[in-house]
Amino acid sequence: MATPLKGTRALWLWAGALGLVLILAILPLSRVAQTLWALTVIALVASGWLLAGRTASWQRHALLLAPGSALPADGYRHPLVAVCGDGLHSLFGAVPDDQLALCVTEQGGYVRVPSLDRLPTIIDYLLAHRPHWVGQLAVLYIVNPAEQRDNAQLVGAIQTFRHQVCRIRRSGVALPILLCSYLSSSRDDSHWFTWEAEQQGLSVREDTSHLSMAQWQQRATDLPSRSARLRTCVQIESLGHWLTQSVLPHLVSHDSRDARCPAVACAMTLAAGAMANAPDNLWSQWMHERTALEPSTPAPGAASLPFPDPLLSLLPQQTSLTPARRAVVRGLWLFVLAAVIALCSSAWQNRLLVRQVSDDLRRYQAIPEPTTLEQPEHQLREQAVTVLRRDAATLDRHYREGEPLSLGLGLYSAARIRPPVLAALAAHRVPAPKPVLANIPDPVRLDSLSLFASGSAELKPGSAKVLINALVDIKAQPGWLIVIAGHTDATGDPKRNLLLSRARAAAVRDWMQRMGDIPDSCFAVQGFGADQPVSSNETPEGRAANRRVDIRLVPESGACALSTQVSGGQPQPRQQPSANVHL
Repeated sequence: MATPLKGTRALWLWAGALGLVLILAILPLSRVAQTLWALTVIALVASGWLLAGRTASWQRHALLLAPGSALPADGYRHPLVAVCGDGLHSLFGAVPDDQLALCVTEQGGYVRVPSLDRLPTIIDYLLAHRPHWVGQLAVLYIVNPAEQRDNAQLVGAIQTFRHQVCRIRRSGVALPILLCSYLSSSRDDSHWFTWEAEQQGLSVREDTSHLSMAQWQQRATDLPSRSARLRTCVQIESLGHWLTQSVLPHLVSHDSRDARCPAVACAMTLAAGAMANAPDNLWSQWMHERTALEPSTPAPGAASLPFPDPLLSLLPQQTSLTPARRAVVRGLWLFVLAAVIALCSSAWQNRLLVRQVSDDLRRYQAIPEPTTLEQPEHQLREQAVTVLRRDAATLDRHYREGEPLSLGLGLYSAARIRPPVLAALAAHRVPAPKPVLANIPDPVRLDSLSLFASGSAELKPGSAKVLINALVDIKAQPGWLIVIAGHTDATGDPKRNLLLSRARAAAVRDWMQRMGDIPDSCFAVQGFGADQPVSSNETPEGRAANRRVDIRLVPESGACALSTQVSGGQPQPRQQPSANVHL
C-alpha cells in the first residue's frame, strides 16, 4: 500500500513544482497575482497530500486480510479470481467470514467471497489497492449439485450473483465469469472437463494439454483405465446436462429486462473425499431419474478441492501499467502540459516585446526633427526617445546577461530589433539652444539744454562731463549697435525741429566716435523732432523733458566688426566695442 501512496503524493508534489515554476518564472503575472496563485498551488498540493493519506488509511482498514495472506506485488500479471458459491471451505480452509482469504498459485490468484452481497466490496477493495488490476479481475462461481437441495433457492442465488456482477460491470470492470462444478469421486482426477464459449462439445484440460473427449478416451492404455474413463465421461456429461438446464439459463437470460452474463467457460472435475453433501440433494435426484448409475462412494476423509488453474489461461492477464509506471507516465504528461504552457507563454511574451519596441521605434521616427527647442515637436521627440532608451536598456540587459526564462526556451526574438533601436538613438540630435543674451541696459537719456544752446546743434563746452558718463555706459556693452536719437519739443517749425534733432544726434555721434575711437559702423543716427514726446508739450516741464537725446544699445549680427584701414602701407586697427545688446 506504500507504493501507490508514495506515487500519488509524488505526483502531487511534481504537479505543484511545475505549477510554481510556471507562476513564478514563466507566466507574465504581477507580484500580487504571483503570490496569490503560488499560495493557491501550495494549498492544493497540501490538500492532495492529506487526501491521499486519508484514502490510503481508509483502504487499509476497509477489509482485514487473513493471517498469512497478502496481496501480490504491484507487478503481478496473472489473473486474480474472486471465488464465490459452494465449496469455499474445501478451497480456502477455515477462515472467518470477516477476513479476506487469498490463495496464489503459479497460474493466478484466488480471493474468497464469503457471501454474494460482499462481491462488490471485495472488488472495490482490490481495485483500491491495485487499480491497475482492473483488466485482470475475474469471478468464479462454483455450483456443486450435491450441496443443493432446493432448485428455487439455487435459481435465486444465481440471479443474485448475476445482479452483483452487473453492478460491478457498470462501474467499468469487465469481470469475466467462470463457472465451476465439483463431483465427489472414489478417486482423485487431475483433469478438468470444460466447454468454452467458442467451442463445440466438451474438452479435457490437464496442465497445458488440451484434448477432446474422444482423444482423451483413446489415450487409455488398458481396460481398467478405459472403463474408469468411460464412467467419468458419463458422470461429466450428466453433470454438464444438469448445468445446462439448471444453471446456465439463469446466467444468460433471454428476458430483455435482465442483463446477460454468459460464462467464458464452464469447468467440471472429480474430487476425492467427502464434500458437504445435502440429504436428498439435486444431484442424487438427477442421477436417479436419468441413469441407472448410483453416485460414486467418496473416499474417506475431507475433500480438498483443486483450483481450476488450467482455465486461467482463458482469462486476460495484466495489460495496464503498474502504479509506479503509471505515476511516471502521469508525471511525464504533467511535464509535457507544463512545457506546452511555458512555450506558448514565452512565444506570446516575445511577440508582445517585439511589437512594443517596434511601435516605440516607429513612433519616434514618425515625429519630425525640430530645428529649435521651442517647437512642440521637440518635447514629443524627447518623450519618445526616453521610451526608446528604456527599451534599449532592456534589450542590452538581455543581450549581456541573457534573456529571462519567461522569454527564453529558444524562442527569444527581440535581438533582431536591437540594432535599429541603437542606430536611432545614436542618430538622435538635440537642437542648439538660442544664445542667452545679457540683460539689455536702459537707454541713456541726455537733456538737450545741457548739451546744446537753444536752436543750436553745437555741443557746449561744459557738455563733456555728461557725454563722458554716457560713453562709459556704452563701452560697458561692447560690440552692440549704438543708436543715437534726437528729439525736440513741439514749439517752432516741425521741419526745422526734425533737422535740428538729427543734427544734435550726429553731433553726439561725432564726439563719441572721436573720443572712444569707435568705428562708424557701430552707430546709427536718428532724428524724430517732436514726433515721440515723453511728456506733454503744454507745460514748460513737459517741453523740457521732450527736448532730449536718447542713446540705446541694439544687438545686431555683424555690427561693430573689427576693421582695418590701410594708411601708408601700414594697417591701422580700430577699437572694436564689444558686446551686442538687445533692447
